[in-house]
Amino acid sequence: MDKKYMMQIVYNQLAIDYNCSPQDFLKDGLIFTEAKELKGRRPYPFITPRLEMITFGNGVVINASSDILSLVKNKLEGKTRHEVFNMPFIYGVNPYFLPYFNNIRSFKKTDDYEFDIVEKCDIAKLYKYKGFDYALQYTSNSFHPEVLAIVVKQKGDVVGIASATAECETMWQINVDVLSPYRGNNLATIMVNALTFEVLNRGIVPYYSTDCSTLASQRVAVKSGYIPTWSHCFRTRLELL
Repeated sequence: MDKKYMMQIVYNQLAIDYNCSPQDFLKDGLIFTEAKELKGRRPYPFITPRLEMITFGNGVVINASSDILSLVKNKLEGKTRHEVFNMPFIYGVNPYFLPYFNNIRSFKKTDDYEFDIVEKCDIAKLYKYKGFDYALQYTSNSFHPEVLAIVVKQKGDVVGIASATAECETMWQINVDVLSPYRGNNLATIMVNALTFEVLNRGIVPYYSTDCSTLASQRVAVKSGYIPTWSHCFRTRLELL
């Protein structure tokens, strides 16, 4: 997989999610689309009224349910990207990261820990290990299940877990959690990096997301070989429209 092929996969999937064309993400200005449950869409709950915005740094694709689309258009038409993401009824803009093919390299695993790969069929066995809520969902009934994980042990004790959740057939999201006493020593970075290459080797696009205020998690992404690629907002105060 190379950058061009990866971006084609990402644009195609997000175009389904937001009912637009892949080329729309490269255009300037605002593009308004109607939210629909299209085939192949990532299976997040479809709640209406809904409003989502996404940008790759050019224009903004604004995806709204039909009941509020005209109102959203009236509020946002003519505004800049910066103005759109700072409207009073918008909050919680999150960065999304993709592997930086110009710079990513596989890290050497430290000899102080044991690293094990866990396949989908054995993921449920990890649920007995508590305290890894950022990496595990602790349920087998999720609409985006964990399908791959890396477990890190020290002297037989599990101290860190990184997982990949299948958001769709072509893109898996990377998640990681490390027990508090073991944080701050690059363990999360090594885990995310190792899992990223495992996912890439299976022909799947790995991506990483975190809250805009969680700087430690963003540093993990960058140090692991990722680069911020798009921003997405789905949290709204629609009563302020």
